[in-house]
Amino acid sequence: MQADLNLLSVFMAVAETRSFQKAAQRLGVTRSAVSQSLRKLEDGLGVALLHRSTRSVSLTEAGARLCGQIAAPLAAIGGALEEAGEEGAPRGLLRVAVTSIAESFLSGALISTFIEAYPQITLDVTVIDEEIDIVAAGFDAGVRLGEVINQDMIALPLSGPQREATVAAPAYLQRFGSPVHPRDLVGHRCIGWRVTPAHAPYRWEFAEQGRPFSVDVQPAVTTNDLSLMIRLALAGGGITFAARDCFARYLERGELVSLLDDYLPSFAGFYLYFPNRHNQPAKLRALVEHVRTFRAQGA
Repeated sequence: MQADLNLLSVFMAVAETRSFQKAAQRLGVTRSAVSQSLRKLEDGLGVALLHRSTRSVSLTEAGARLCGQIAAPLAAIGGALEEAGEEGAPRGLLRVAVTSIAESFLSGALISTFIEAYPQITLDVTVIDEEIDIVAAGFDAGVRLGEVINQDMIALPLSGPQREATVAAPAYLQRFGSPVHPRDLVGHRCIGWRVTPAHAPYRWEFAEQGRPFSVDVQPAVTTNDLSLMIRLALAGGGITFAARDCFARYLERGELVSLLDDYLPSFAGFYLYFPNRHNQPAKLRALVEHVRTFRAQGA
């Protein structure tokens, strides 16, 4: 079958959104046009690429294999075409996947100054904690801790070294006391975090005399919403655990108290990362340069 980039682009839109309707909205065409394009591609290949039902769309084994093989080449072609057609100021939709604990990116100042500097770029930020292939998912870049970024990506430092923090409100500590050692946490009311309902609650990690260890707390509340964790802690609901930057303003005001600091070493911080490709679109180059300038100015 001769390659048809339009059909492949339609397939990738459906693969990324898992929805004919959402793919149609992204591409600016009708749902019927998306369905006809997918049927033409499948007929040409002689294999089903999608499982369809009235409620969901998922990839077949062949569809998942094709998606993995064409995601990077299509992104490179798109970047090359965009590069060839670019004149004047950077423009277009820039999609970034950001972990919820990347306070250095999500606090607002970096994004606010970026959209002011580049008014013709529309920044679409998706907050997601699951580890994803940003290329296959249709993102231009991502923000995560350096230790979980694939080595085939270009990574630009976004923050300095980070530390976790174990925190609670003064009211909680007055009632139940403060843990002296991380293992004391098993006797406290804890507020835990998980990526999705399918994942076990995150184990709280510490170190003692250079040796790392984790504490398997049994949270009274578990959620994937960082803001809920903070609100519960502020209300005296228990002890919680996350990147220290997420609690900084509350610690400064005394609304939360930092605990067990001697057992919490620093680790590599957050990075903006993106595919290593020759034809990098101007909108992504603009974000990269903005991050460099933002950090250099100590903003």
